[in-house]
Amino acid sequence: MTELIPAPRSVVAGSGEVRLTALSQLYAGTATEGVGHWLRTVLCQATGLPLREGWELDDTEGDGIGLQLDLELGPEEYRLVSDPTGVLIEGGSAAGVFWGAQTLRQLLGPDAYRRAPLGRDRTWAVPHVTIQDAPRFGWRGLMLDVARHFMPKDGVLRYLDLMAAHKLNVFHFHLTDDQGWRVEIQRYPKLTETGSWRSRTKFGHRASPLWEEKPHGGYYTQDDIREIVAYAAERHITVVPEIDVPGHSQAAIAAYPELGNTDVIAASMEGAPSLSVWDTWGISPNVLAPTDNTLRFYEGVFEELLDLFPSEFIHVGGDECLKDQWRQSPTAQARIKELGLADEDELQSWFIGHFDKWLTARGRRLIGWDEILEGGLADGAAVSSWRGYQGGIAAARAGHDVVMCPEQQVYLDHRQAPGADEPVPIGYVRTLEDVYRFEPVPPELTSAEAAHVLGAQSNVWTEVMEDPARVDYQTFPRLTAFAEVAWSALPAPAERDFGDFERRMAAHYRRLDALGVAYRPPAGPLPWQRRPGVLGRPIEGPPPNR
Repeated sequence: MTELIPAPRSVVAGSGEVRLTALSQLYAGTATEGVGHWLRTVLCQATGLPLREGWELDDTEGDGIGLQLDLELGPEEYRLVSDPTGVLIEGGSAAGVFWGAQTLRQLLGPDAYRRAPLGRDRTWAVPHVTIQDAPRFGWRGLMLDVARHFMPKDGVLRYLDLMAAHKLNVFHFHLTDDQGWRVEIQRYPKLTETGSWRSRTKFGHRASPLWEEKPHGGYYTQDDIREIVAYAAERHITVVPEIDVPGHSQAAIAAYPELGNTDVIAASMEGAPSLSVWDTWGISPNVLAPTDNTLRFYEGVFEELLDLFPSEFIHVGGDECLKDQWRQSPTAQARIKELGLADEDELQSWFIGHFDKWLTARGRRLIGWDEILEGGLADGAAVSSWRGYQGGIAAARAGHDVVMCPEQQVYLDHRQAPGADEPVPIGYVRTLEDVYRFEPVPPELTSAEAAHVLGAQSNVWTEVMEDPARVDYQTFPRLTAFAEVAWSALPAPAERDFGDFERRMAAHYRRLDALGVAYRPPAGPLPWQRRPGVLGRPIEGPPPNR
């Protein structure tokens, strides 16, 4: 009972248990019907019990489950009471009830995470307990990069389930980059016809000489996106799409060359430019041209995106825009002069500012990586602070909202241990304990400034993750530690009881096993040491750019 993850705010244990039987019913009150459908589906799959629909709360008396709202609770707050009258989960909203249902699933044991019963008689029981719980942050995010290595739709849906099991509620969907464009835009078909495939893929990072000499790619149709967004919404997860501008755009330029700085590219190629989707890692020098044509093109992209994604925030990237082409381009220099800008940094701010105003006019909000601070922060924009804490501190002090995701703490593509045993030992060493001691709110901020910290996010960049097993290995169990940081009311980092977290993780690994997660084991031989080749070839390399 005390092995719950993330740790609840209050747990008061009782002395008995509620046993679920073939006669047990599940009642879902007004506005909780969707949670009831989800809970009945997963528990019926795992237990084989029918969990018939109850028509009133009294139907659950003694051995059933009731779900209902209590509007005196906070929006994501819940209260779970298991006692001789049955199990009752109340929440301040359907989301709160859903997070309580996730806790109930943990209380039922690891086999509650299976998709079919194990075929042997067993008792399904919920210990008597009263749990009061609420999240620390409203933004508890996971970013998944599907541009570097494409993840098919079913894999994305699986990660939404894994997020929900850990009470994470924002899925940052990194859909475009130099190495691939992954979302169908119907008015610009070449973005996926050309931009979603590259001719080959590099293993490891920039220092690695190994290549996979076969095409890699894929994309999501608009119907796929609608399905992903609806599936996420059923799990009270918001999907925030990212279309990267003005850098990290070579895949788009390969599809529509006029989007690039053609005057510079043509000169460097001694003729008409012929770019392809980038087949290596790092940062491409090819960035979008700051022209009216480019603005109109991406307005068209975002128009279709807004129809697909109802999220308040739209992520526009804005990071790692190499400005050499702008310095060399007569077109870009003429635009700087026309707008009365000081330099190329202000030109990028103008570019981001255009889409900030465009999105604001449509009732949405722009968010970008912390480079959008350079040259002046666009009005109303929020910041994803990835290059440490300083960008987030500066933005919060200027009154802008911030999501803290510093690479030094929560970039899950970085290695998990020192030495050559890690499959691709890149980046900083960030252990499970390092992630557990991550603190999203910098102590330098005043309470008023800290109120601008919307929450935290862990980022999964996939340059070195060529298949779902590698994504699992890099992401888990560290995502579990991150989830507790984002949800639970933990003390200061140095005072956190990592030993207690490890104790609870011993039970949680069994849940991850039932879910089929190929996590990095806490001890003993690593997966490829037991079965060579399971996670591909170990490759050395320098840290990623992001």
